[in-house]
Amino acid sequence: MKKLMIGAMALGMGTGAAHAADEVTLQLKWVTQAQFAGYYVAQEKGFYEEEDLDVTIKPGGPDIAPEQVIAGDGADVITTWMAAGLAARERGLPLVNIAQPFKSGGLQLTCLKESGIETPDDFPGHTLGVWFYGNEYPFYAWMAKLGVPTDGGAEGVEVLKQAFNVDPLLNKQADCISVMTYNEYGQVLDAGISEDELVTFNYLEEGVGMMEDGLYVMEEDLQDPEFVDKMVRFVRASMKGWKYAEENPEEAAEIVVEADETGAQTYEHQLYMMGEIAKLTAGSDGSLDPADFDQTVATLLSAVSPENPAITEEPSEGAWTHMITDEALK
Repeated sequence: MKKLMIGAMALGMGTGAAHAADEVTLQLKWVTQAQFAGYYVAQEKGFYEEEDLDVTIKPGGPDIAPEQVIAGDGADVITTWMAAGLAARERGLPLVNIAQPFKSGGLQLTCLKESGIETPDDFPGHTLGVWFYGNEYPFYAWMAKLGVPTDGGAEGVEVLKQAFNVDPLLNKQADCISVMTYNEYGQVLDAGISEDELVTFNYLEEGVGMMEDGLYVMEEDLQDPEFVDKMVRFVRASMKGWKYAEENPEEAAEIVVEADETGAQTYEHQLYMMGEIAKLTAGSDGSLDPADFDQTVATLLSAVSPENPAITEEPSEGAWTHMITDEALK
């Protein structure tokens, strides 16, 4: 009996000492949608579990700034646009890009052909809807490149501060509006306006784009070997999730809708979004192309934003690293 009790105690101690998976908290830039499908897929398909990770995915929203969340220790890693990441770094929050799942950008300016706009030369004299809160930098960089004033008048453009919807175009308040290829552009089409009635300009194609959804951590955390190891496994599993989502858009859309606790997302829209998102992640293995970083910096430095310049000088060394992706891709 004594031997049995000792054996039972040993078994109980062994069970209690079972290895716990490493915890990682990811803060998203926006609400649960296919823009972040790779992470939800990695979680649902067990890719994080395979890497011995317990990942918590925190949705974002209009009142959530990922940079503030990670500054307050509310997340280990965040998704954000490079403009926001570099702006935070210049202002004293040392964020570092450790991976870049999005190879291309989805930010565009979409115009009604009936307004008479066919090329950028036609912009003067028109009203253009522009998103702010960090989304305005490519627009102002482009206008500076074109030599078009942004304070109205026959030779300039009138800037309409656009909410995150397509109403100004539908209500004819603006001749052009800001859209994402994977979201608002689809909303314009759903409203009954055909592609033949539109002309669209992609900022990256115009040479004034900036990298969008990347993964960022605090620079000081990269001094911790255990944290680095966690991020290597996290990025490896996340990129596996992204590639699975690209190849299985229907399943990815279903996973996103299931993960949406608000119940606001529909399968049809998420499937459309996933198809467009796949075009942006295609060709990316997660590592940042230095040329893409340089273009983003050039765009931000040339953006004459009347309210809040993103950056005023070249970013300090260490704004991005291949440390994580070099190991994750082995």
